[in-house]
Amino acid sequence: MSRKDGVIYCNRCGRKICLEEERDKTSFLTVRKVWGYFSENKDGKIYSVELCEPCCDEMVQGFAIAPKIEENTELV
Repeated sequence: MSRKDGVIYCNRCGRKICLEEERDKTSFLTVRKVWGYFSENKDGKIYSVELCEPCCDEMVQGFAIAPKIEENTELV
């Protein structure tokens, strides 16, 4: 689990990313997948993962097909 005692940790490297209340002021990747019918063996399971920015970069570098990256001109 990547959240423990109000702290968010990177699932890959285990590094502390931030406190839960700081999540809107910190950059990290959150992936949540609800598996439904037709999965190999995950029907009814929910996966949640948080990755720090360096681990996200390393993961993306290993992709056979690069992700689509767009520029966001309205940063909040």
